[in-house]
Amino acid sequence: MALMMLPGKALAAFGITLSGGAYTVDTNAGLVFKVNGSNCDITSIKFNGGAELQSSSKGSHIGSGLGSATVTSSLSPSGTSGVITCSTSTLTHYYAVRRNENIIYMATYIVVEPSVGELRWITRLKSSVLTNVPAQSDLRGTDHAVESADVFGTSNGQTRSKYYGNQQARDLTVRGVTGSGVGVFMAYGNRESASGGPFFRDIQNQTGTDTEVYNYMNSGHNQTEPFRTGVLHGPYALVFTSGATPGVPDMSWMAGLGLTGWVSGRGYISGKASGVASGVGALVGFANTTAQYWTTPDASTGNFSSPAMKPGVYTQTLYQGELAVATRTVTVYSGTTTTGQNITSTWPEPSVLWRIGSWDGTPSWFANSNRYLDMHPSDVRNVSWGPLTYTVGSSGLSGFPAYQWKSGANNPTTVKFNLTSSQIAARTVRIGITAAFAGGRPQITVNNWTSSIPSPSTQPDSRGMTIGTYRGNNALYTYSVPASAFVTGTNTMTINIVSGSSGSAFLSPGVAYDAVDMY
Repeated sequence: MALMMLPGKALAAFGITLSGGAYTVDTNAGLVFKVNGSNCDITSIKFNGGAELQSSSKGSHIGSGLGSATVTSSLSPSGTSGVITCSTSTLTHYYAVRRNENIIYMATYIVVEPSVGELRWITRLKSSVLTNVPAQSDLRGTDHAVESADVFGTSNGQTRSKYYGNQQARDLTVRGVTGSGVGVFMAYGNRESASGGPFFRDIQNQTGTDTEVYNYMNSGHNQTEPFRTGVLHGPYALVFTSGATPGVPDMSWMAGLGLTGWVSGRGYISGKASGVASGVGALVGFANTTAQYWTTPDASTGNFSSPAMKPGVYTQTLYQGELAVATRTVTVYSGTTTTGQNITSTWPEPSVLWRIGSWDGTPSWFANSNRYLDMHPSDVRNVSWGPLTYTVGSSGLSGFPAYQWKSGANNPTTVKFNLTSSQIAARTVRIGITAAFAGGRPQITVNNWTSSIPSPSTQPDSRGMTIGTYRGNNALYTYSVPASAFVTGTNTMTINIVSGSSGSAFLSPGVAYDAVDMY
């Protein structure tokens, strides 16, 4: 039922009204928006009496639009807040507002994954009004497709895509776009019902005819774990300002709205993390089929305390950088802090003869690692991918590739290293990867000795390394090299990417490197 402003209340313009099949929401603070009463799309957004912000081509909506939904509205007994509820057989989406706040609070409950295959909120704004946008995902000025129908190039060889310039889930707080006298910002919420963990990246912006601001809660974009369903995603919020970046709004007030799937009873985990390599940051994560959380231990003591968590049994993971180095099981109880949940790295740290990179679960500092999140590998701003030769003891880390592909790009990678006569012995070579595409995996040759072909790692079915992320499933390859393979003086090891699959250049089988060492 649509409730008008209550008579006798000094509510100024705040209210939700139904007319002509649309709900008009006035926050009494400058924000007025309309919601289609048959499909839940936002069809108009105006701020401080200015120009229409909402795109005229499509509405702003959950998923790709619900098509049809049962849409109702209500005001709180005090008349100071309101909710629009949009329901289908498998999804319930909420818009909530408070008097004198220019914020659209949202939450989305799903029983099954949407048929489009991803759960996302899309704000579609006029790019003629919201003009200041992230450059990496600004498609204006591109004139040809580089890859699929979602990576585009300019005439000067640069690339743009909605996949570029996105933040990790652990960094999602507030991000948005601005124009003259107006800013529209997404506040992403706690991510507890999203999928992919703390290091996952997904689409946040795209600008073309429209300026789009997203909140992706799950997708098939290099997805490393199953989607969470039967849970409430959010809350999250769309915040409107005169252009300044806002703080994260307090969304705890929504606990009183009776939203399906809201869990108020929470508990905490505390303990100490230890054993992480010096100079590499630690993070402690928790995950089960209904929720995910993470926290950063104190850098000096290793002590940590979790955020408020839903009750249940979780896998607790210690990360060295982004590399999982220990797991254990913990149980969270409502209203209780479970103490003493210590976790210690079990990652092997042998005394090595040499190492390229560091065991942190990322290709950081390797060639093009300062660019791979922001552009396609073919972008002219990249330095040459190779094939590269890395000489232990004299090459910088930029002499080793962040990524390597089987065909037409940079296969093989060569590593040169010296051994004294006393160092000739059976040795172990370790190669860590953070992702792989099309079954790509490394095979090594040391001088005249060649390893067997290892099995492929288990990875998401996604392009991955061409869509702005190195994050898949970390895998470790270990090679036992006999003493007879080595010589006194200069030794040459080549790393070839092999696979039974094929492809050309950057869409051929490939890997993203973590580190390589020998002991």
